[in-house]
Amino acid sequence: MARMTQNLLGGPSPTELPDNPEARTALENGVDPFEVAARHPDYTGAWAELADRAFANGSVIDSYAFARTGYHRGLDQLRRAGWKGHGPVPWEHEPNRGFLRALHALGRAAAAIGEDDEAERCKAFLRDSSTTAADALSGS
Repeated sequence: MARMTQNLLGGPSPTELPDNPEARTALENGVDPFEVAARHPDYTGAWAELADRAFANGSVIDSYAFARTGYHRGLDQLRRAGWKGHGPVPWEHEPNRGFLRALHALGRAAAAIGEDDEAERCKAFLRDSSTTAADALSGS
């Protein structure tokens, strides 16, 4: 179950997505991300991995599609976890990383195809969600 911590500064509490140990372990153990996504279509880490691999191979449109899938799956999970459309999604909480990576990958692919408004929106959304994620992913 996702948990939300109390924020004493008055802003929205950080949102922490639930873990999917089976999917996470499969991906960590080298199971093909296509197989992980097929078995666990709600696991954003698999979609982010597919997006990153496609982009690295020059398949920008495939990367865009994989990233958009992970992004939307992540938005659904964030809302179920109590997220209200804004507020921190900490990179430090490992289950959040799939969503944040997919968001980054979506912005990267959007920039590559000249969809500048989408690229900027994704970049701002990532930074607003987690400056740590934005910094960590800026080199990829």
